[in-house]
Amino acid sequence: MNEHILIIEDDEAIVKVLRRSLTYEGYQVETALDGETGLMLARNRRPDLVILDWMLPEMDGLEVCQRLRSLGNVPILILTAKDTIQDRVQGLDAGADDYMVKPFELDELLARVRALLRRTQQERAPVLTFADLTLDTSTRQANRRGRIISLTAKEYDLLELFMRHPRQVLTREMIFDRVWGYDFGGESNVLDVYIRYLRQKLEIEGEIRLIHTVRGVGYVIRENP
Repeated sequence: MNEHILIIEDDEAIVKVLRRSLTYEGYQVETALDGETGLMLARNRRPDLVILDWMLPEMDGLEVCQRLRSLGNVPILILTAKDTIQDRVQGLDAGADDYMVKPFELDELLARVRALLRRTQQERAPVLTFADLTLDTSTRQANRRGRIISLTAKEYDLLELFMRHPRQVLTREMIFDRVWGYDFGGESNVLDVYIRYLRQKLEIEGEIRLIHTVRGVGYVIRENP
C-alpha cells in the first residue's frame, strides 16, 4: 500500500509543486490550506506523514503540530521561513520530527520524506514478509522456508526496498536513488550484478523466482513472471 501524505500549507504554489512531486513518487497526497482542515483530515484519514507549514492562518503550525502529536506518532516535517536556531528548537520541541527552511530544494525534501517514512515503517513492521520469504529488519537477516540467508549491506538494502514495495515495478533510477543514494548512470551494470547475487541466494535450493526483470524499466518482486 502506498504511503499517505498530508500537506498542510497555505501557499497554493508550494502545495501544487509538492502534490505533483509526491504523487509522481508514488505517494497518496491530500492537502489542506489551514490548520483546522488539516487536523480534521489527520483525525479522519490517519496519514503516514504530515508536511506542515509554520505560518498558517488562524491556527499556527506549532499549535497544529502539538495537536497532531496528541493524535499519535505520525512523522511531522515542518516547513518554514524561520531559520534561527531558536526557531528550529521551538519547532522540534513542539513535536516535529524534522525541519526545513524555505526556500528548500525539492530533492532534499523528498529524501527527508523517505527517511522519515523508512524509520516509522521499521518501527511498525520489523519483520517483512512476501510469499515464503521473510526479512527481519532488526537483525537484517532473510529467511526462506526456514533457510537463513546471509546478506551483504547492499543486498539487504536492495531486498528491503523490494519487500517494502511488493508487486510494484521499481525503475532503475528509483532503485539507484534509494539504495546507492545517487545516480550511477544508464551504463552502469552494478544493479544487475546485485540482482544476480540476490537471486542466487534466494533460489539456491530451487525455490521459485521472486525478483523479476521488467525490460526497459527496472525490477519487481512478485510471485509470477
